[in-house]
Amino acid sequence: MPNNATLTLRVLARLLGYPDAELRAHLGELGTALHSERTLGSARLAELEALMRSLAARDPIEVEAEYVQLFDRGRSTSLHLFEHVHGDSRDRGPAMIDLAQTYEKAGLYLAEGELPDYLPVVLEFVSTQPAQEARAFLGEMAHILNAIFSALVKHQSAYASVLGALLEIAGERAQAVKVAEEPPLDESWEEPLAFDGCSTQGQAKPGQPQPIRIVRNVAQPTAPGV
Repeated sequence: MPNNATLTLRVLARLLGYPDAELRAHLGELGTALHSERTLGSARLAELEALMRSLAARDPIEVEAEYVQLFDRGRSTSLHLFEHVHGDSRDRGPAMIDLAQTYEKAGLYLAEGELPDYLPVVLEFVSTQPAQEARAFLGEMAHILNAIFSALVKHQSAYASVLGALLEIAGERAQAVKVAEEPPLDESWEEPLAFDGCSTQGQAKPGQPQPIRIVRNVAQPTAPGV
């Protein structure tokens, strides 16, 4: 990793954020910062420039809708890193607390509503660390970054260039791997309709075999005087 990748990491963090009007207004400055630090190779810089040109030129509503569909409604492209590690398991909560405490020890505190495993937040933290520690931190999550990179390549998304840049900074090779098919996040979290069955673990839906549990009725002794 170059001696100083602070600006580059912060630019990449911003590019992974919601593409609102403020972001689009500062794309030129972000591009200038990437070139000034000379952290990334020319091929990767060209990819990032193409992404920024696309964000600036396309219809804002289309750009924002695409971002939501890509990052907020798919597990494989989720920017919440613990989604890829812990899923919905109980281990996710303690891991969140540990990561937030790591930030606090470095003097960084999350804004209200921010989650510590959100990749742009992680990158903001990494950008404050010395080069060797920053590279090691990125290296530890390289397998997750590569998984997200692969999913973005599968979706033919220009955002793959941002993950490729992060892997390049970590000293890793961005290499697409096979990504399993999966339902979108909002579909997999969807609650069953009322009276349409409790869940896959509970009552069956109407028209399906209903499990019956038979319990022997044991008469209870009657209390005296009753």
